[in-house]
Amino acid sequence: MAQPVSARVRRLFRPRGSTPVVTYSLIAVNVLVYALQWLTQGQLTQAWIYWPPLTASEPWRMITSTFLHSPSSILHILFNMYSLFIFGPVIESLIGRVRFLVLYLVAGFAGSVAVLLLAPTVPVLGASGAIYGLIGAYFVITRHLGRGQTQLFIVIALNVVLGFVIPNVAWQAHVGGLVAGVAVSAVYVATRRHAQRPLQILGVVGIVIALVVLTVIGVFLMPR
Repeated sequence: MAQPVSARVRRLFRPRGSTPVVTYSLIAVNVLVYALQWLTQGQLTQAWIYWPPLTASEPWRMITSTFLHSPSSILHILFNMYSLFIFGPVIESLIGRVRFLVLYLVAGFAGSVAVLLLAPTVPVLGASGAIYGLIGAYFVITRHLGRGQTQLFIVIALNVVLGFVIPNVAWQAHVGGLVAGVAVSAVYVATRRHAQRPLQILGVVGIVIALVVLTVIGVFLMPR
């Protein structure tokens, strides 16, 4: 007889707490930063936006840019925060708060790395890379739990296609975040037992190191 999903989840990840504190905190931070973008009349946007040629001198932009959104379109932040509100609580409840935050940040970083490698002259901002990381993680985790994924396949496919079709959308960040989300969650699933915690940490650190190496390569390949 199959175990109830709730019991299987507890056995897989042993999450602590039911309130998605990290998800709500990330939404609050994104909204606060968006308000500051308006209050500073674009100064914060210019200081935090990711422009690949500045990677070597200001690498922190690869992360700070993921908390920015286009001031010219409120739909940008509304869509991303709605997606975070939908996927965030579910994934956070499955894997726990710390793992969730690490997943989100690594996916956002990976989105910037993909932009550096594939579109090295394009300035980007937004949480889309991190959001796609959550979608990738949701795919891996629900697959492991044996849930149907046809609808999720359609959602991912449509969003990837729209990234190519709609102008001014950094599809590179979407793909980078998606791949990183799949990779990090695959490590989580493969090292779910408590005794494997050091191996889990090592696996995630390995992914981050790989992204840093790709960043260094991207800087060296930057058009002069």
